[in-house]
Amino acid sequence: MSAHNRLAVILLLGTTQTLGWASSFYLPAILGHRIANDLEMSNTWFFAAFSGALVVSAVVGPRAGRTVDAVGGREVLAASNLILAAGLGLLAFAHSQLMLWLAWLILGLGMGIGLYDTAFAALGRIYGLEARSAITGITLLAGFASTVGWPLTAWGAAELGWRETCLAWAAAHIVVGLPLNLLLPTASSAVAPTEDGSKPHIAIDRAMLVLGFAFAASWTVVTAMAVHLPRLLEAAGASTVQAVAAGALIGPSQVGARLFEAGLMKRFHPMVSARLSVALHPLGAVVLGAFGAAAASGVFTVLHGAGSGILTIARGTVPLAMFGPENYGYRLGLLGAPSRIMMAAAPLLFGLLIDRYGAGALFFSSGLSIAAFLGLCCLRIRNTVASPQ
Repeated sequence: MSAHNRLAVILLLGTTQTLGWASSFYLPAILGHRIANDLEMSNTWFFAAFSGALVVSAVVGPRAGRTVDAVGGREVLAASNLILAAGLGLLAFAHSQLMLWLAWLILGLGMGIGLYDTAFAALGRIYGLEARSAITGITLLAGFASTVGWPLTAWGAAELGWRETCLAWAAAHIVVGLPLNLLLPTASSAVAPTEDGSKPHIAIDRAMLVLGFAFAASWTVVTAMAVHLPRLLEAAGASTVQAVAAGALIGPSQVGARLFEAGLMKRFHPMVSARLSVALHPLGAVVLGAFGAAAASGVFTVLHGAGSGILTIARGTVPLAMFGPENYGYRLGLLGAPSRIMMAAAPLLFGLLIDRYGAGALFFSSGLSIAAFLGLCCLRIRNTVASPQ
């Protein structure tokens, strides 16, 4: 495709990914308490339903990837708009815990076939090994999902009500997301689909196991910090104002790191970016421990945010560079399944760790990041479709 068409694809997918993340993954942070109060249930049970949605997304991810490999991403992403709209519509009319759980299970299905892994697979199907810049491009745009989604959701909940806000997001999927995803290319000359349509065989070898562990460990840390960062910084000695101010640096740090990856880091193998991404969290923890939360909470947050920003890109670019575009979607689904399961468990696990150890929970998060870093360092950098040894 020409540069003009590539930019169009990036803009289309960046917009629909922003919509997808804002109306699903980032929804509970604003509406969770309101919905739980209205349905007379505890916040714990509400977020348990959300965790269930993440488990569903992990289960359906590999199948979604295989489908993209076979037919391309347009149909799969368009279907996700319909499913997310249905889940949001059911959530809007939920008047019992059973309806709430059903709504979130449907939303989990939509997330499993409609968020980053499917978008990355679609780009791999279109551009093959040349998809790295496009992957970076859509993460730059969708990196603003919380920046856009949280204020819109909060405004809607305050002015219209949480049910009406869910309906508005559902309508956005039909009116905006569905037409945009249907504009994506229908076929690719970069990667040929499997001829016989059979389930492909992907060896779960050493490289796959190490990558699966590294991504799962890293996304556990990212999810835990997304939920507990202000509380963790307060436990480390920061004031509430300092913790909130530091937390506000996450978004800019992620976007800045992605710009850095798109500029300087594009000269290097994606594995270099992956190793850097998982090393920044423990580095920030060392700075926080050395200088104290009052002085270094901002530095810790910037380093952690930069690492999570680059990690999102590495999640798509490392498997593509190591294994090639063949069965890329299916491979992403397999690699992403452990991450999504751990993302579902991370808020509860790290909440318990903070309750027991306070800021000492950073020893656990740093340990996971260091283990991921060591695992990635054990894999040789190689631009082939063969697995590194």
